[in-house]
Amino acid sequence: QVRLVESGGGLVQPGGSLRLSCAASGFICSNFLMRWYRQAPGKERELVATISSAGGATTYEDSVQGRFTISRDNPKNTVYLQMDSLKPEDTAVYYCNARFNIISDLWGQGTQVTVSS
Repeated sequence: QVRLVESGGGLVQPGGSLRLSCAASGFICSNFLMRWYRQAPGKERELVATISSAGGATTYEDSVQGRFTISRDNPKNTVYLQMDSLKPEDTAVYYCNARFNIISDLWGQGTQVTVSS
């Protein structure tokens, strides 16, 4: 079965850290562009970070640059999002995405991240 399963979300205080995991099954995630998105209440879903297939080049949305790190563990077929120096505005549901081609994406179910004191 082809799917993505996110985990690692939770409640954290401002300035804290969380690591999100995205476990892929039914396909090899290192063969595809993998992305993390987030959606806050009342807002559109936004792209947070990407990691390419070949070479593993990464990109970040401006507001998370220097605080978030996307990475991939090929033997575990898992993509991670390390989030440091978290802010209340990082509160959102975080989604993992696999870009198979220009017309085909696979989404996970999402994991809630809440940053609050």
